[in-house]
Amino acid sequence: MTDNFNNYRPDGEPAADRWATALHLFDDEVGTPHEETTAERWERAGMFFEAKDYTEAARLLTGIVEQVPEQTAPRLLLARAYYHSAQLRRAEEQLREVIDRDPVEHYAHLMLGRTLQRQGRADEAAPWLRMAAAFSGE
Repeated sequence: MTDNFNNYRPDGEPAADRWATALHLFDDEVGTPHEETTAERWERAGMFFEAKDYTEAARLLTGIVEQVPEQTAPRLLLARAYYHSAQLRRAEEQLREVIDRDPVEHYAHLMLGRTLQRQGRADEAAPWLRMAAAFSGE
């Protein structure tokens, strides 16, 4: 994270790290920093993901998943961040956890199949992709 409050992405939107710097606007008078909530970290992780900074998104999401392990959305986004940053074993681990917790999560089946394919494990991927297709009505 940088301390430059004026960072913008090439499309003109504020950079994800700008949000973290802006949090210091809410420091109290004695210099105690604002403690970022889980919801604020979730929002910032989403901004890093949208900015295609998948490694930083994964770093934030790891902490969120540890705090709220029962939530599917942060774990699924963590898996996606791992996938896009080529951390395929970690993506696979998170996707299997999502499916264990929510067996009808169609997108997790699809992503697990694609993750396995990308690792050169097409035979293992096939049943997951068939299940995803069945859930989506294909």
